[in-house]
Amino acid sequence: MNPSTDPVPARLWVIVPLFGVGQIITWGSLFYAIAVLAGPMAESLGMTTSTVFGAFSLSLGVSGLVSPAVGRAIDRLGGSIVLAAGSLVSALALAVIALAGHPLVFFGGWMLAGIAMAANLYDAAFPALSQFTGSRYRPALTALTLFGGLASTVFWPLAWHLNESLGWRPTIGLFALLHLLICLPIHRFALPRTRVPAPATPPASTAGPVPSSGRRRRFLRLAAAFTISSFVISATAVHAIGALRASGLEGATAILAASLIGPMQVVGRILELAVARGVAATRVGIAVFTGMLLAMLLLWQVGLAPWLAFAFATLYGLSNGVMSIVRGTVPAELFGRNDYGRMMGHLAQPAFFAKAIAPVLVAVLVADAGRYPTMALLLAVLAGAALAAYAAAVRGATR
Repeated sequence: MNPSTDPVPARLWVIVPLFGVGQIITWGSLFYAIAVLAGPMAESLGMTTSTVFGAFSLSLGVSGLVSPAVGRAIDRLGGSIVLAAGSLVSALALAVIALAGHPLVFFGGWMLAGIAMAANLYDAAFPALSQFTGSRYRPALTALTLFGGLASTVFWPLAWHLNESLGWRPTIGLFALLHLLICLPIHRFALPRTRVPAPATPPASTAGPVPSSGRRRRFLRLAAAFTISSFVISATAVHAIGALRASGLEGATAILAASLIGPMQVVGRILELAVARGVAATRVGIAVFTGMLLAMLLLWQVGLAPWLAFAFATLYGLSNGVMSIVRGTVPAELFGRNDYGRMMGHLAQPAFFAKAIAPVLVAVLVADAGRYPTMALLLAVLAGAALAAYAAAVRGATR
């Protein structure tokens, strides 16, 4: 297409990095920071750490409830408006959490955070991105996730140091300001509002306007794969540092190993952009789900040698990094991008529920630190089940 008539914004290389900064802040403040701040929160509010993770799980459950409505709103109103509203809710939620003096207020803040996550995390960002990137959707999505992959690397140490210097309440308050001063302007003014038509779905795709029985089975299997993997990822995000410390590693070493996950997510996404961009997303997914299974097996045996902790973090980071791309590209490859927000919302709903129950269930399981190997084995079994469901979903669709 002639560049002068190309409907894709010419300044996409500026828009996507700005969008990526918003993703770093959103993931870091709403999802990752609790891994560091849960202890201080529990002590301050007179709750157990498991109860704090229960509030976090409640927020993910709320995300699951509202994600289909958010997806429909993105299709109808546009991603810019919905994500900007999400930034306002994010700031309000974090302000309520920071000011909470009673557990009920604390839980209320996390319920608001659940709405914010549904409107700001990848399941909202991907269909919003799809609306203005046209045929450049896959590389733009990969570039966006390059930024999102840095969220844990930035916000785990940031939350740690701010808490040590200021306490958890001012830390959360500062995170609220980031949503107002950075994320809101990006979502409201930087994201284009003009929609670019998606390219026609290739004939080899299973896309179609009516969900036939075969198409429905494929969708359900894909939803199962993403839901199970979301449970594994959510549990690992919250409990990886605890599992590494329980294996015998010193705290600093465990945090160092876990901090590799973020950079490895970025490396995985760079490799996907540079090497796998010509490969069907469905095939990339097979490699990603297999890598997730192998990473969980490494975590299970991490007590055998310290280097296994770094091997786990490397393989898990690579797999989890590209998993985000698979979640955003495989549904489009299999089903097309018509009503994409609605489709992603329905895929996100059970995945958010899985994310919700994973931290609290695993927290109960590992109440005794000696049970961390059992946790890792369970996650390995679940990763194997996710691989099987995904393989069944894409059977006959890879090319």
